[in-house]
Order: sequence, then C-alpha cells, then structure tokens
Amino acid sequence: MLTVKAIDNAKLKAKPYKLGDGGGLYLEVQPNGSKYWRMKYRMAGKEKRLSFGVYPEVRPPEARDKAEKARDLIRAGTDPAEEKKAVKRDSELANASTFEIVAREWMEGRKASVAIGQYEKTLARMVNDVFPWLGKRPISEIDAPEILIVMRRIDSRGARFTAHRVRSEISRVFRYAIATGRAKADPARDLIGAIPPAVEKHFASITDPLKVAEMLRAFDGFSGTFPVLCALKLSPMLFVRPGELRKAEWVHLDLEKAEWRYRVSKTNTDHLVPLATQAVAILRELYALTGQGRYVFPGARGNGKSMSEAAINAALRRMGYDTRTEITGHGFRAMARTILHEELHQNPEVIEHQLAHSVSDTLGTAYNRTKFLKERKAMMQLWADYLDKIKAGVDVIPLHGSVA
Repeated sequence: MLTVKAIDNAKLKAKPYKLGDGGGLYLEVQPNGSKYWRMKYRMAGKEKRLSFGVYPEVRPPEARDKAEKARDLIRAGTDPAEEKKAVKRDSELANASTFEIVAREWMEGRKASVAIGQYEKTLARMVNDVFPWLGKRPISEIDAPEILIVMRRIDSRGARFTAHRVRSEISRVFRYAIATGRAKADPARDLIGAIPPAVEKHFASITDPLKVAEMLRAFDGFSGTFPVLCALKLSPMLFVRPGELRKAEWVHLDLEKAEWRYRVSKTNTDHLVPLATQAVAILRELYALTGQGRYVFPGARGNGKSMSEAAINAALRRMGYDTRTEITGHGFRAMARTILHEELHQNPEVIEHQLAHSVSDTLGTAYNRTKFLKERKAMMQLWADYLDKIKAGVDVIPLHGSVA
C-alpha cells in the first residue's frame, strides 16, 4: 500500500507512470507532477478503468474506500463505471429540475397567453416568497410540509390571500412538472384548507342614490385636468375595472357604433361595452384633446404612457372622499351592480355579463362578449339616463328606506 511519504517523494518522469496500491488501485503520476487515482478492473471480459480524483485532494484512505465500493459493485455484477455515469446523470437532471427552473419554465410558457401584469405579479410572488426557500430544491423531492411552511410564513405577515394564491401557483408548477416528467405528484394539492380561508375585502362603494347624486354633482366642481374629469364622469357610467378605463385606447373605440371593444386582462377574454349617448358625447369632446395619441387618458407627464393608476382615487380624495371607507375607482362597479338590480330591476345575468364576470349557465361557467347585447345596450342607456336624473334631483329615492 502506498504511503503519503512515498507519494510525495514520487519522482517526475518524461512519461506517465503508475504507483500500485493493491486490488487494482494505483496512482498515475504525470510528467507535470499531477497525481491521479485510478482503478483497473475487468467487466464482461474487458479491461476498464475508473477515476477517483486527484491527490492530495483525495487522500489514500478515501481512494481505497472508493475502490472497495467499486469492487462490491463488480462482485454484484454491476459495472461501477456505468453506475458512476448514472449517478452523474441523475445529479444533472436534479440540478436541471429545481423548483425555480421548472417554475420559470412554466411561467415563460404561459407568458404569451396572460396579461403582462399578471405574469409580473406571479413572478414577484415566486421571487419574494417561494424561490428563497424552495427554489434550489429538486422539485421531485419537495413535500407538503415544506410548502406549508412557505404558506404560513406569508400568512404570518397578514397576507392570507397571497398565501392561498401562492399555494395555487405552486400546485400549477407541480402539475407542469408532472406533465414534463420531472415530478410524480402534486403535494400542494393536499394543502387546500391547510390555512383558514382569506376574508374577502370589498372595495369601498356608495350605493345610496342620494349619495351617488351628491358625488355626481361634486364631479362638476373638480378642478383637475380635463382628461381626469372625463375619466371621473365615465367611471360610474361605464363601471369597468379602473385599469381598463385608464388604459383605454382610441383604436378600440367606435363612436359611430357607440361601442368599446377590448380584451380584459384579468380574464384574458374579449369584452364589449355599449356606450350610452352621454358617454359618446364625453368621448367626442375628449377626442379633440387626446385623439391624436394612443390612449384616451394619457399620462400627465406626456411620456407615452396611460393615466396613472392612482389618478382616479387621487381625484376622489381631492373632492373629499375617503377611498378606504367611502368610494374607490373600483367601487363604481359595486355601485352600478347594486342600483341596477335593486332600483332599476335589471336582470342579474345581464348585469354580470356587462361586468365581464363569468356566469354559470346550462353549459357551465361561461362568458360571451355579445350575449345579451341588445339588453345590455338598453341597460347602459337606462343607467346613464338614471345617473342624469338623480344628479338633477329627479326621482331620487334611497334604496334602504327614507332619510330624515
């Protein structure tokens, strides 16, 4: 057996030579002084070699241990060289199948079919809440308790809705991993109900017609820019999502047909908003100011972007409204939904379609942008007329009893 002293004192020669250690193990000394542990063995009648590393990184006892394990495999009929290749392949596959790699691959694959904002929010949740703890783990080795720890960490900071959303997104990553052969089960699926459900928070809204009338009259006293004033007037009239209104593009508006067609980013579906005559009048007046640009409501800085997402709420606050407890830009949807149903007695299904919500029908949950179009056109004109009437103080009746 080789000693450390013998190895250290090995002379350099013009050609590589071997220092035997026994049992097929030897040290190969190179002309440049490098010393490699090798093992010679025979398998199926063929002479083969194994490499065990470089001295002094691999000391003699470690090299002998590796050689003995190789001999055990040979005695069991397994070629240690092939076993070494298989281990390397498994390691490389595991490194190429970490949770982060699979998750990013899944997100990239669906990037073209979802709104960029949705993609960015999913990525942010992964980067901030998941990758630091699960990202480098082979996805096939992650179990439910590990995912639950991630969920509880998010929940502990008061973000319960995000915790549930992250569980759902992790589950979708696992389903993608199963489909691509990198996982066999989805442990996140077993965590449904593992933490209490999130309490839905409704956007602040005004649903009393008397108070709605006061707000509409307050709009007339708004001292901000004309585009923001037009956005304020159209927000309750059209009751679309605030992000859709502020990003409205002239190319999607047909004022002759009194229609606004666009794609809903939240649901990735086409939507059609019939425009009442009042809405068309507002838009025609605004066209003279912003019609040469892309956006109906361009940003105040003139940088080619749309109006800020904070503009409507900021305008409401300037008029004295508390956007936490009274009304927000999103609250106009609840306002219209409530009054259209309870005061104007419109068909709830027609209202839901105009809100671009999924509606359960005989064929299942569905949304069709042209369904109930005739009824929706009539409803949108009725709604705009109603807003004009209550603003003028005509036939204003509170929904829940009289006021003193």
